[in-house]
Formats: sequence, C-alpha cells, structure tokens
Amino acid sequence: MPKMKTKSGAKKRFALTATGRVKRKHAYKSHILTKKSKKRKRNLTKTGLVSKADEKNVKAMLVK
Repeated sequence: MPKMKTKSGAKKRFALTATGRVKRKHAYKSHILTKKSKKRKRNLTKTGLVSKADEKNVKAMLVK
C-alpha cells in the first residue's frame, strides 16, 4: 500500500504547536485594506488556532 501523503495546501497554511494544537493565519488581510480599521488589520496579523471542531480534519491533512 502506498504511503499517506501530506496535502500540499495544508502544509503551507497550518503548523502544529508543541502541545498538539494547530496554528493558522487569519483571512481578509490581503487587499481592500483602506476600509478596515488599524485595530482590525493589526489583529488579523496575529496567528490564531484552528477550532476544536476542525482540528481533526486539519491534522488528517497534515499526516506524514
């Protein structure tokens, strides 16, 4: 049986933390930034965590 491959798109977008959670970046920070407040843009820069509901699916995509 062939090896399980990591999804290329997932490995570019997600990273595992030391505790096993999944880090992600926020969306909506690439264009049309003039109407967004400084506070909103600053908060979109920070990383977030994938929700518990989606964590299992994301980890499956990151299988090595």
